[in-house]
Amino acid sequence: MREEMKSLFLAIILSIVVIFATNRLFPGETAPVQNTTITAEAQRPTTPLPQEKLAADTQDLLTETLSPETVIKEDARINIKNASLTGSIRVKGARFDNLLLEKYKQTLEADSPDVELLTPAKTAAPYYAEFGWLSSDSSLRLPDKNTLWTVKGRELTPDSPVVLEWNNGQGLKFIRKISLDDNYMFSIQQDVENNTNRAITLYPYGLINRKLENADIAASVVHEGLIGVVDDRLKEIKYKDLVDEPAEEFKTSRGWAGFSDRYWFTAFILDNAHPNTVKFSATGKNTFQTDYVGAPVKVAPGAVANNNFKFFAGAKEIKLLDNYTSALNIPKFDLAVDFGWYYFLTKPFFYILDFLYDFIGNMGWAILLFAALLRLAMFPIANKSYDSMSKMKKIQPKIKELQEKYDNDKMKLQQATMEMYRREKINPAAGCLPMLIQIPVFFSLYKVLNIAIEIRHAPFIGWIKDLSAPDPLVLSTLLHFPVPSLLNIGVWPIIMGITMFIQQKLNPAPTNKDQARMFALMPVIFTFMLGHFASGLVIYWTLSNILSIIQQKAIMRKNGVN
Repeated sequence: MREEMKSLFLAIILSIVVIFATNRLFPGETAPVQNTTITAEAQRPTTPLPQEKLAADTQDLLTETLSPETVIKEDARINIKNASLTGSIRVKGARFDNLLLEKYKQTLEADSPDVELLTPAKTAAPYYAEFGWLSSDSSLRLPDKNTLWTVKGRELTPDSPVVLEWNNGQGLKFIRKISLDDNYMFSIQQDVENNTNRAITLYPYGLINRKLENADIAASVVHEGLIGVVDDRLKEIKYKDLVDEPAEEFKTSRGWAGFSDRYWFTAFILDNAHPNTVKFSATGKNTFQTDYVGAPVKVAPGAVANNNFKFFAGAKEIKLLDNYTSALNIPKFDLAVDFGWYYFLTKPFFYILDFLYDFIGNMGWAILLFAALLRLAMFPIANKSYDSMSKMKKIQPKIKELQEKYDNDKMKLQQATMEMYRREKINPAAGCLPMLIQIPVFFSLYKVLNIAIEIRHAPFIGWIKDLSAPDPLVLSTLLHFPVPSLLNIGVWPIIMGITMFIQQKLNPAPTNKDQARMFALMPVIFTFMLGHFASGLVIYWTLSNILSIIQQKAIMRKNGVN
């Protein structure tokens, strides 16, 4: 391989190391928690509408912080129950502010509580959604966050929707029907009966409001922040970006918008037939909101008008999101999952892993089988590469003779080396092919193991109880004394480093001494770097190295190379 090509690939490898190491070892500072009132002015659409409608619950923010259990007991509630969710909707304001994910625990402990997705105001980290109507007529009474609805039905299940009613005393009756499927999708129908003698114009709105507590809002390998698809374009906005630019606004006739965590997700799904104004905004360092205002709805005297939309709040189960995309015609709903640059690889990789998991029953073994299948798929390319590398290693003594002969003439050394390659029928660039293929494969699998909730808390064998987390059997445990966090790595990363070192020894040594030193350090660098990555990725990389060593060793024996 030519010197400049080696330098290029070395730069690529070192760039990967720097990027991953920076994200892992130097996270941004956590924003402090503070009580901030969301100002309505930042939320106003172009049409003059009441300012307070899209504002936060000011009176709640001014009180002391309470536990969710205490706050939930303060108000009448509509219970929520299906196979995936439990929780409640606050009757006052018809606010979605209490939601637990039945299938997911916060930790690996047997008595761990369910993951808490939505939490009410007055708590340390409020996270809630509410919906309703706006009007430019300030004299018109509309339901708001303090409205006490009359409820028909006390429990929301897939078999029993609930209906909420409220009369404004001015001739308008507001009816809201809420339904729930077997998973995480709420369907909401808002009706307005106009019993006045004049036409009324209303604007539907919805908002999801969130205050972060001890949240890392810096760079991450998985997008966590505000997210949406507007007019078929994905919008991902980090929290820190809204601190500098307090609002971003988009016009769209279809799509969805909300908040994205690593594994959890909330979003309102817009009516595909009407234009909407979607806004992502911040009113402080740790308080954020996604909201929308829909097209005007005119209600003639004696008529009934309605507005339909959906609200998703749950886990990022990829197959379920794909099903919603097709069944409910939600544009690019699967992009709530951060598949990254290599979407065309990452998503198929997930489905292959999921298929293997269904077949084997253990995600760790599915990852190992996946590594074996990938090596099998790359077998012909790797064979040519290793064959070329074996021949290069075989002529290493002759290369050294040329280096001694043309020690002071780099040009002649390069010409003589290339002539020898032609004479021996060696393609020096062939050894780069597996590396080029491995880079996108590595990134894609790395993404899958970080984004797929199906891998969260998935056990392997022995001490590996969570393939999405780093190896827990670390040096400090084995050696029984404290070890700096950077050096505190597990057993699997050490095994991976050893296999990488063995594989490197099978390759021809670089002719450049500086490059040789750098490549010699790569197993050490990768050992400590991957020591803080998902154990599933380290296990995959280890088996891939072992299979490569076996294949390369067999080809070397065939070519008579020791």
